[in-house]
Amino acid sequence: MREPTDPGSGPEEWGPAPAVAAAPTAERLLAAVAKGDDGAFDRLYDLVAGPVLGVIRQILRDAAQSEEVAQEVLVEVWRTATKYREERGRAMTWVLTLAHRRAVDRVRSAQASSDRETRAYSRDTGRPFDEVAETVASRMEQQQVRRCMSTLTELQRESVVLTYYRGYSCREAAELLDAPVPTVKTRLRDGLIRLRDCLGVGS
Repeated sequence: MREPTDPGSGPEEWGPAPAVAAAPTAERLLAAVAKGDDGAFDRLYDLVAGPVLGVIRQILRDAAQSEEVAQEVLVEVWRTATKYREERGRAMTWVLTLAHRRAVDRVRSAQASSDRETRAYSRDTGRPFDEVAETVASRMEQQQVRRCMSTLTELQRESVVLTYYRGYSCREAAELLDAPVPTVKTRLRDGLIRLRDCLGVGS
């Protein structure tokens, strides 16, 4: 029998190739972070920072504020990792829920501050701001968007909400919807086209 070092030996005589270690999942990384593993947090940071910023940017629009809130969220992930329970859902969903909640809180805080300034201005000058027209226009726009969203199929609507409004990637949305990625991409494209036509965008 030939030795494994024999140049004529075939691959089958060399033994199986070493297995390539799979990258740790967000769930495993988050579990390690909960135990105080700094290295795991660095890897989790690299994994979730982009999606977190995407969700927050969709809500706040302002780049500087979005980056600031994203950092707050990632600090919160480090501090509260022990609260995550895998049986309740995916780690990425848990992190993005924190991001969405923190961004909404920032919007509400800014609105409350603006309202206080408006009331103070009204008391000082006796001239209240006329916000009626702006409020009516905003509500009409929201009603039109809701009406147009109702014309989409269920999968189109869910694909649009997850990717366009909540910042998930198509692959993440596909996992949440338990649907193939190409199907989600197609439904997203069709849904956005139908929304565009319904809202009269570009017409």
